[in-house]
Amino acid sequence: MFNRHRDEPAVPPNAYQMKQRMFSIGDDFWIENGAGQRVFKVDGKALRIRKTLELQAPDGRVLFTIREKLVTVRDVMEIDGPTGHVATVKKALISPLRERYDVQLTSGASWKAQGNIVDHQYAISADDAPVAEVGKKWFRVRDTYGVSVVPGHDDALVLAVAIVIDQMAHPSR
Repeated sequence: MFNRHRDEPAVPPNAYQMKQRMFSIGDDFWIENGAGQRVFKVDGKALRIRKTLELQAPDGRVLFTIREKLVTVRDVMEIDGPTGHVATVKKALISPLRERYDVQLTSGASWKAQGNIVDHQYAISADDAPVAEVGKKWFRVRDTYGVSVVPGHDDALVLAVAIVIDQMAHPSR
């Protein structure tokens, strides 16, 4: 699945394959791990007033629900887990050199996503400590990028944040 040449970096163990043109609302999409196994399913809910997506385990259990927040000054999406609200993702109002998104977790922590968001080359960090790297360097498959999660973080939550950022950066989908 992950064809690479000798001079390309190896696929990290916590790397997940995402499609650049992931899906439109109403479509479903599988996220695969570095071994090509389907580990998460993204279910786009059609016929809703606001964008709604679910990140599901392979057995169909809903891990996170992603919803667009209506009537806001700037782009905002919320991530809810089975026990309630987990995170809010906001697009930064002013980012002169790089695109930036702020993630406020209900635990009190905050993450920043910064880099070339539109081209899927960015990093997610918490207090300057890496959380995940998003990029195309691991995969030669066209329209594919990877999310490499630093061990110790909730892979599903990090992927939910990457999905939110993808949806906000490409609103026409």
